[in-house]
Parts: sequence; structure tokens; C-alpha cells
Amino acid sequence: MVWDEWEQLKARAAERHADRTRLTGDSPANSPSGPAATADLVVHDDELGRLGGLAHRLRDRLRRDSDHAREATFGAAVELSNEGLDMGSALTTLHDAWNSKSRTLVDACGHISNHLDFTRAQHKKDDDEVATSVSVSVISTYMK
Repeated sequence: MVWDEWEQLKARAAERHADRTRLTGDSPANSPSGPAATADLVVHDDELGRLGGLAHRLRDRLRRDSDHAREATFGAAVELSNEGLDMGSALTTLHDAWNSKSRTLVDACGHISNHLDFTRAQHKKDDDEVATSVSVSVISTYMK
């Protein structure tokens, strides 16, 4: 009885969330496995945690290591510019481009880490909701 109920809940959830899980607006009829195919999303919390941790550590290292020569580069650019050399402005342009690109990369790693944390929390909420729904519906059958 409980297993049938679980399958029914999964089918209802798949119908409700079909549009949100479809990639690039593909309709189920256009899916590679055909219109009748059903999919079950499997996410392992420990894998998400490891990936999120890696992204966070990468973000911290990039932030620290990409800033390693920033002050020295800027100082050299200022000195070269003060001496009237064109290389000073070129070095300033390089310095600014490097800072912009490295900060973009650091932000992207932070975004990945945050998204994985959010995904873990959302899957936990979904699992808790399903567990509660199954428990309540099983109890209600005995109350009739």
C-alpha cells in the first residue's frame, strides 16, 4: 500500500513540476526517450556537499592568489607612467583587465557554491514534504 502511494505521489509531483525540469523548453513529445518516458531526479547530498566545498575553496584560493601581484603591478605602472613611458598606461590597462576577469571568476565560483547549498536545502525540504505527505495519507486511511 505504501509503495503504491509513493509511486502516485511521484507521478503527481512529476506532472506538477514537468515544465520546471524541462531543459530549453523542450516538450515531452520532443524528448529523446519519447513522450511516454518518465524521469526520476536523483541527487546525492554528499556529492553536492563535496562539490559545493570544492567551489568554495577554489573561490577563496582564487581571491587570495589572483591578488598576489596586484599592488606591485600597479606600483610599477604608476612609476612607468610618471617617467613618461607608454608602457605604464599599457601595464595599468593589463592590471585593470586582470582584476576584472579574476573578480568575475571568483564571483562565479561563489555563485556555484551558493547554488549547490541552495539545491541541497531545497532537496531536503522536498524530501521532508514527501515524507510528511506519505505519513499523513497512511494515517488518514486508518481514520476512515
